[in-house]
Amino acid sequence: MKKFVNDPLKYVPEMLEGIALSNPDTLRYVPDYNLIMRKDAPRDDKVSIIQGSGSGHEPAHVLTVGKGMLDGACPGDVFAAPPMDYVYETTKLLASPKGVLLLVNNYTGDKMAFDMAQEMSLADGVTVKTLFIDDDVSVQDSTYTVGRRGVAGNFFVMKAVGAASEAGADLDEVVRIGEKVNSVTRTMGLALTACTPPAKGSPLFELGDDEIEIGVGIHGEPGRRRAKIEPADALVDEILEPVIADLPFKSGDRVALMINGLGGTPISELYIAYRHAHKQLADRGITVGRSYVGEYCTSLDMAGASVTLVRLDDEIESLLAAPAEIGLRIF
Repeated sequence: MKKFVNDPLKYVPEMLEGIALSNPDTLRYVPDYNLIMRKDAPRDDKVSIIQGSGSGHEPAHVLTVGKGMLDGACPGDVFAAPPMDYVYETTKLLASPKGVLLLVNNYTGDKMAFDMAQEMSLADGVTVKTLFIDDDVSVQDSTYTVGRRGVAGNFFVMKAVGAASEAGADLDEVVRIGEKVNSVTRTMGLALTACTPPAKGSPLFELGDDEIEIGVGIHGEPGRRRAKIEPADALVDEILEPVIADLPFKSGDRVALMINGLGGTPISELYIAYRHAHKQLADRGITVGRSYVGEYCTSLDMAGASVTLVRLDDEIESLLAAPAEIGLRIF
């Protein structure tokens, strides 16, 4: 294993400390709870938005903390749900008079941690609600998940509820918006290679040199099937077609299109994928109103990509267009 790693057990805290040190004016690091939070949070005039999940998916979620997005993120170890007490203490620290919204990607460990933290916070008098994100169309249910998984589409929910909160919406309205965005968001991905968690030191699963995993989860969970590698356009079709068919998206729709890298795919290849996806949507009479190409929800160093579509309307598009200032900066 060749990685920029010291002690694998310190991988997450050292990453979080680095994030805080690189954003000293806007972010605060609370080591006891793996918490990255806004320095100006909580604020009395806005709902606090929190997300956790496991580490290893950066920039989700610790690099999406900031104005117009999350108020705090308290991840667990790599690919592990945060402990319940991390979420509970984070909720108390970020409690606002306007309430707290917990965003949860739909995985068993995350559901358990956030449900328990919500129950304990409510008992303490904190006004808190939970919203589960389940945009992955790859599998409906399996031994690896409780229903559909939350993957790269979580970005759009974070962005919309963050913008609504920043504009002063109350908790019920923020929840309504989040549920609305989640209901029109669909994602599917594929892996070209496995990923290597630092603590394990070897790939999570094996893929032959000419094999891909279609519908893979962001922790390496099995997808729909294993297949032989094909040219880029055919690979995009493998994951775009199920996404279009699921909602379904149809002629006349206006959408946001995201091509998300899983951590080990060059940006040039992501734009090759975007090119074909955009053309395929145009051929179906589907207009791309907003475009996103890059890494939004990764799986450490996995080579591969996912495609996400969001059906837009005036409300969703205006929220996605709202300004945001987060720790993820490219210049």
